[in-house]
Amino acid sequence: MSKTLIRGARVLGGAPQEVLIENGVVTALGTVAEAGGATVIEAAGRILLPGLVDLHTHLREPGREDSETVRTGTRAAARGGYTAVHAMANTFPVADTAGVVEQVWRLGREAGYCDVQPVGAVTVGLEGKQLAELGAMHDSAAGVTVFSDDGKCVDDAVIMRRALEYVKAFDGVIAQHAQEPRLTEGAQMNEGTVSAELGLAGWPAVAEESVIARDVLLAAHVGSRVHICHLSTAGSVEIVRWAKSRGMPVTAEVTPHHLLLTDELVRSYDPVYKVNPPLRTEADVRALREALADGTIDVVATDHAPHPQEDKDCEWAAAAMGMLGLETALSVVQHAMVDTGLLDWAGVAERMSFRPARIGRLTGQGRPVAVGEPANLVLWDPDHRAPVEPAGFASRSRNTPYRGRELPGRVTHTLLRGRATVADGALTDAPADTPADGARA
Repeated sequence: MSKTLIRGARVLGGAPQEVLIENGVVTALGTVAEAGGATVIEAAGRILLPGLVDLHTHLREPGREDSETVRTGTRAAARGGYTAVHAMANTFPVADTAGVVEQVWRLGREAGYCDVQPVGAVTVGLEGKQLAELGAMHDSAAGVTVFSDDGKCVDDAVIMRRALEYVKAFDGVIAQHAQEPRLTEGAQMNEGTVSAELGLAGWPAVAEESVIARDVLLAAHVGSRVHICHLSTAGSVEIVRWAKSRGMPVTAEVTPHHLLLTDELVRSYDPVYKVNPPLRTEADVRALREALADGTIDVVATDHAPHPQEDKDCEWAAAAMGMLGLETALSVVQHAMVDTGLLDWAGVAERMSFRPARIGRLTGQGRPVAVGEPANLVLWDPDHRAPVEPAGFASRSRNTPYRGRELPGRVTHTLLRGRATVADGALTDAPADTPADGARA
């Protein structure tokens, strides 16, 4: 019998407690009288959270293993405190069939660092013309419930309606990359004062907001669930707030970088700040933080987007869009939301574990820290301070916008069903982990 005792951790930021884990399950919480033979983790001063769940991760495999693999990406996830990630469909080949999503799912099980739940494509080849095999992907071993053409918008209203109708039968969700393509042709950054000064083609907020407005209305008409990926503008917040006030079936996510960074950084012309959707204004950042705090925005999702050096170390116009996120997400959230008083640690758990698992229909993840629950846990040292050094990342790529920036906190331990994937801040040699339906909905 494997047995671990966590001593002195502040569960969700509360009073220090002891947590006993036996065979991957929490068996005692509070004061543990007897724990003979247990591995002891001294955790005084640390926050104990449920394992984080990411709704939006790009693992790149199959097809772009020069950027990331399922193994390197899930090692990065474990380093960031994640015990489950949703792998987006824009791979090569695209994850638009049962065969491809099962391949990604099995690679995750073989790696053993966190549960990998594939996201299926909405349309064949992400081309927006024909629905992909949604039912077959749902019925596969991967049990797909979330579908997205992320990287591209499902801009055809008829296709979007059909997708919403199709997934309603099994309570699936369509996760929309809200970007009206005609309004963003050649766009390089947020449309505004900075883009005008720099002479870069602007990316207007309305290109995002118009798609969200259409899709919440479609979802309400069909009675099916829509999830808004990487919401980035104050106007988008107001549309989602209006839709929720009328009971429309919509959820939304915000990325860590949109909670912290603004388009002023583009003045450097450093392509590390080139991302889709683009960095917005300080007013947008304030609106996003407030919306995450009040529940208008449901979750934080990383949109972890690794790229090889040659795709970022080039002139701005030619550079790929995207940033790393898994290994710094919790630090950014502490900095932007906890240290500013907008969220407490229970609120962080709600937005980075409980709600993402509910939206993604994961049964064994995003569970309370309670007796009888799977021991998917992360220990966080909130007092740690250090500059971000990408050379030490587990990800295969290095395109972080936080290089050299001091951010708070660090993961000291990540436990996946009681087994340490990170111990004392270092990755363990995690064996293949193949529990029965560990990540399925």
